[in-house]
Amino acid sequence: MIDLKKLQKKIYDNKIAKGFNTTDVNFEFSLTYGELAEAFEAYRKKKPDLGEELADVAIYLLGLSAILKIDLENEILKKVKKNKKREYQKRNGVNIRTKDA
Repeated sequence: MIDLKKLQKKIYDNKIAKGFNTTDVNFEFSLTYGELAEAFEAYRKKKPDLGEELADVAIYLLGLSAILKIDLENEILKKVKKNKKREYQKRNGVNIRTKDA
């Protein structure tokens, strides 16, 4: 199992070592969005590098979380627990939340 806290630190340390941005949050959000767009394009065009593009999305997201000092592992675990308690009903083919956590 991956330790996201350690991975998040490794990604941030690599950004520092390579001289990448660690201060402009808006820029990081746009880069993360760009990586997600590349992943979608790989999916849409059935390119063989979809996995690598999704890895880029995760790397940028972990890096952005490190910049913002957010423990993404903890946030993901809390969100999964919250989502598990939610209830939904399908109405007209769409899932509608009927009970919040």
